[in-house]
Amino acid sequence: MFQTFDKSSPHARKLWMALLARAPQPLLDAALAEHTHMQPQWLRRPETGLMMVQGRVGGTGERFNLGEVTVTRCALRLHTAASDASVGVSYVLGRNHHQARLAAVADALLQDPAQHAALEASLLTPLREHLQAQHAARHARAQTTKVDFLTVAREAGGDEEGDEA
Repeated sequence: MFQTFDKSSPHARKLWMALLARAPQPLLDAALAEHTHMQPQWLRRPETGLMMVQGRVGGTGERFNLGEVTVTRCALRLHTAASDASVGVSYVLGRNHHQARLAAVADALLQDPAQHAALEASLLTPLREHLQAQHAARHARAQTTKVDFLTVAREAGGDEEGDEA
């Protein structure tokens, strides 16, 4: 039987890892400013490579290879005074080693119950709000290009009964 090493629920960790993977570096810098002095024990230093991205036909159909993206990953162990050494892992899009390190530090700190509540308020909540605002702006920009084809047909005056007569 496989046992996880972190003490947090696997579902909660999955959610914050997804947030940290999309977190912009300035937001991570601001939230983790007091933790930058910590020297991690590197399990895997930040390294950049390629990862194959897959898509699904129609969003639910068969998988197909969409292409490759650049990804930076790292793993570290943080020794904090309040808890055992937590292991933080991160994968971020792009080549930013500092951003990957900050995301891994945040992952390790979020596993510590003493740090979790403070980081939830200072990092995860602002990050959720930032990503929701970014999504809303992208959606609003896409809506400006929306075409209502029924309206276009009426404006063109293409009445099928009148064309045949």
